[in-house]
Amino acid sequence: MEMSKNLIAASAKPMILSLLLKGESYGYEILQNVAALSGGTIDWSEALLYPVLHRLEKEGLVRSKWKMSGENRMRKYYTLTPFGRRELEAERERWLSIHGTFVKLWTLAEETK
Repeated sequence: MEMSKNLIAASAKPMILSLLLKGESYGYEILQNVAALSGGTIDWSEALLYPVLHRLEKEGLVRSKWKMSGENRMRKYYTLTPFGRRELEAERERWLSIHGTFVKLWTLAEETK
């Protein structure tokens, strides 16, 4: 299934914030988690991810810190800020509303067949 670029771009922020809700993560790990959780249907590139992470950091939703990984490599880890948690809850409500509307529309369409 091919995803439109607009849908991918619109969903990047809430997906990243949701992933960071469980704890800190670095870029490549975020890419891997999104691919795994979507069953491979969402395959972000670094070119999509890092500008979004930088924007989220600039907006105060996430913060970053360079740390040594278990493989003796420096990695930039991202964590959710308290403001980011509040924004995630607002995003969640918006997406649930959109989802609920689609469910109603599709149910109505099925009933009229």
